[in-house]
Amino acid sequence: MDIKAYIASGILELYVAGLLSEQENLEVHRYAQQYPEIQSEIEAIEAAILALSKSASPNLPSNSFDIIKPRLGKVVDLPKAEKKSNWPKYLGWVAAVIFAGGLVWMYLENEKLKNEIEVVSEEKRSLEEQILDARNEVVNAEELLNQLRDQNVAVVALGGQAVSPESFAKAYWNKAEQKVYIDAQSLPEPPPGFTYQVWSLKLNPLTPTSIGLLDDFANNETGLFELPNPNESEAFGITLEPEGGSESPTLDQLYTLGIVS
Repeated sequence: MDIKAYIASGILELYVAGLLSEQENLEVHRYAQQYPEIQSEIEAIEAAILALSKSASPNLPSNSFDIIKPRLGKVVDLPKAEKKSNWPKYLGWVAAVIFAGGLVWMYLENEKLKNEIEVVSEEKRSLEEQILDARNEVVNAEELLNQLRDQNVAVVALGGQAVSPESFAKAYWNKAEQKVYIDAQSLPEPPPGFTYQVWSLKLNPLTPTSIGLLDDFANNETGLFELPNPNESEAFGITLEPEGGSESPTLDQLYTLGIVS
């Protein structure tokens, strides 16, 4: 338990002022018996209230805190007819109640400040995460560019076909690593229920082999997709297929095609 933080929270002042619930009072009492520092702090707060009461009424008896404590946090009903000699005692009670009210205000302000600190800390963590994500994106982009610039990478232009003449794409094929990057940024977004499927082609005879789908197309901001390609490809094609892909390409939905030079 962080005793210093517990003392600084203001709950002991509320305990002395009688503003806690029964359960909270029992908890403070238990901690006071367990930790001498908390008991000492409670006694110091009681002494401060007694000193404040005595400043308003120097003639208060030494046990005046026992009279004040049950009334802290409650409305003090002053009798209409009271002997003049008792006024100092009630002034002490009023002073104690005012002091307790100040303690409540301090406690609420402390809680408000804690909440504001938590909000600022959360915003700071969120900003740090965004910065880290941005740095990772830069690193990943640099790594990708280095791979695409590799001299062993074959660049294949995939031109638009009859179903979509304005479409085009590029395939960056790294034979050594047996993978291909598809730049599909210039393809139209597939309609709901459909996806693009990439094919490695042997031309004679024409033999298509699926190497993967361009899934989650709409959320891929770069338009770059990495796919495995262990094939001896002579060409690449991209078709529009139902979600999940097809066993063989739908030729009337062939969007782009390019031959490896």
